[in-house]
Amino acid sequence: MHLVLFDIDGTLVESYDFDTECFQAAAKDVLGVTIGPDWSRYHHVTDSGILTEVIEELGLQSDSERITEEVKERFVCRVADYISCHDVSSISGAYEFLSQLAGRQNIAVAFATGGWSESARMKLAAAGLSFPSIPLASSSDHYSRIEIMRLAERRAGNDYYDAITYFGDGPWDQKASEALGYNFVSVGNRISSSQSIRDYTEADVAFRYIGL
Repeated sequence: MHLVLFDIDGTLVESYDFDTECFQAAAKDVLGVTIGPDWSRYHHVTDSGILTEVIEELGLQSDSERITEEVKERFVCRVADYISCHDVSSISGAYEFLSQLAGRQNIAVAFATGGWSESARMKLAAAGLSFPSIPLASSSDHYSRIEIMRLAERRAGNDYYDAITYFGDGPWDQKASEALGYNFVSVGNRISSSQSIRDYTEADVAFRYIGL
């Protein structure tokens, strides 16, 4: 049995840019500060991880629970507003590729995203990638991407897998995969990887990287 995990923003959905902008705007709404778009400077590149570090930098830990809820609420609203006014596209071939994987008996599939679950599901739905049977782990579950990926692995349902492959588009995806010993495949051209696909129209290449 093979397990195949997917990041969402930039990996399955063309949402990396507007997601970043919505997060920055939500933080500005609540905290009055501008967060730079260089996520690589944060230890945990997830919505809750980044926000936690920002709160600590501002010395507002005593009010972190309220701030987190308010930023999350503003962020989800901003994502919903964006989706209501714009078309959201999937990465080319993503629906067909996910359908092929979900239809195979020797493959389990799960989503493991650094975004909060509410916004993640909205973006998947807006991009035509609603797969209710595929489990999802997110920043709503944990601030650490590694722990999110481990949780997605558990939610996929098997105690043991012959191989685990993670599709991602960021250096933090690659780093977490290496830490967990996962097989990593990069999507797009944002990072350099020994295993890379432009998009899922290269399904034959992707299947080969998975080991199928």
